[in-house]
Amino acid sequence: MLRGMAEPSCPKCPELELRIRELESQVRELESQVRELIAKLGTNSTNSGTPPSANPLGAPKPVKKKKSKRKRGGQPGHPPHLKQLLPPEQVKRTEHIVPEVCGGCQAKLPREAGPDDPEPKRFQTVELPPIVVEVVEYQAHARTCPCCGEVTAATIPAAIRAHSVGFRLTSALSYFSGCHGVSKRGVEEIAEAVFGVPISLGTVANLEQEVSAALESAHREAVEAVRQAQVKYADETGWKLKGKLCWLWAAATAGVAAFVIHAKRGVTGLTAILGEEIQGIVHSDRWHVYLQVPEERRQLCWAHLKRDFQKIVDGGGPSVWVGRRGLRIVRELFDAWHAFRAEAIPRPELQKRIAGLERRLGKTLLEGAFGEDAKVAKFCEHLIQLESALWTFAKVEGVEPTNNFMERLVRRAVLWRRRSFGCDSEAGCRFVERILTVVQTCRLRGTNTLEYLARAVAAHREGEECPRLLAQC
Repeated sequence: MLRGMAEPSCPKCPELELRIRELESQVRELESQVRELIAKLGTNSTNSGTPPSANPLGAPKPVKKKKSKRKRGGQPGHPPHLKQLLPPEQVKRTEHIVPEVCGGCQAKLPREAGPDDPEPKRFQTVELPPIVVEVVEYQAHARTCPCCGEVTAATIPAAIRAHSVGFRLTSALSYFSGCHGVSKRGVEEIAEAVFGVPISLGTVANLEQEVSAALESAHREAVEAVRQAQVKYADETGWKLKGKLCWLWAAATAGVAAFVIHAKRGVTGLTAILGEEIQGIVHSDRWHVYLQVPEERRQLCWAHLKRDFQKIVDGGGPSVWVGRRGLRIVRELFDAWHAFRAEAIPRPELQKRIAGLERRLGKTLLEGAFGEDAKVAKFCEHLIQLESALWTFAKVEGVEPTNNFMERLVRRAVLWRRRSFGCDSEAGCRFVERILTVVQTCRLRGTNTLEYLARAVAAHREGEECPRLLAQC
């Protein structure tokens, strides 16, 4: 080849370069898919909503605390939890044990207490007497007139024939199913084994529907109270209606809980529990439906965020530092909150500490949004949009950093769903949401659930208004 002449270009070079670019793009795409699959394989209770009972075999073992050197039981200085004596009106019989002779000189002692004698020591035992239900039999007789021979028969009033099970037993049987998750067949067995009353499965179902009708207004009262509350906690979980997925929505305050089963997990489901115009501050997770609430009136759950940051760490990749920084912030946040709850620091000091964490998290999210990991960047962008909803708990009394309060209330419904696989009818769904509302509200308010159910059923049978649920003390 002569000096100065251009070297001939390879005719296949452009084609090869294009092919190389295509292959590099495929490699990047496959690497991203591999990272996602590895992250899914690493999903467990520490970095997702997976319950500990469903952890895969390779999941990290629960952190075991170091064995304490202290002995088991109450520690020195711990206030004793003594057995509570029941009030005198509940004592059926009192047995007096009186010493007969003096322990010193063996002289005979008087039976009656003297002015210098100390108060007697008290001890109570409780026993369950044989349970015998009260059976009332109504007999409608007929009489023949001695004058004309006409036979006149009495009739049992329709109000009596309408109910073969009394209102207290009706309430008790529904209490077993609605409060303690006993199946209908289990309630049938309890009725016969404990109360000596054989009833059918159909009767159990009918009694549940009667209780459901009796609690209709109490349910409306609880739902309205939650809607009007200035601070409320909300959550939702799956339910089944004839095998089809629907949703059990829940919302609660410190003194009232409300449950609604709805076909949708979208906006219509949210409005079914919180109303068309959502009022007050709503504590929830980051499910996009809660975007209906302005971020300045929201509080996001930091327990969920902790798992999200842990998931980023477990997934590795170029943005793992986002997860590590996030976990440090979470740890410091809960330290400050626990100190505040223990009254070790006042709210101004809490707000001062949270302000520093807010700046650090904002910086981390901003840097993560421009990182190389697209998934982490999207997570950071989403949190930036909701950033003000992360810190409401530091400013508003009655708001906590986690939604654990609501999740504990929903737990009873989750266990019920796992045992029963949901409901077979709309009427069954109404019973579930109403009995759960009454049970959890009575628990929050420290009232007797069974007593309220009995009063509600009695009022329903008399055609009277249901006693107010929130008026109970």
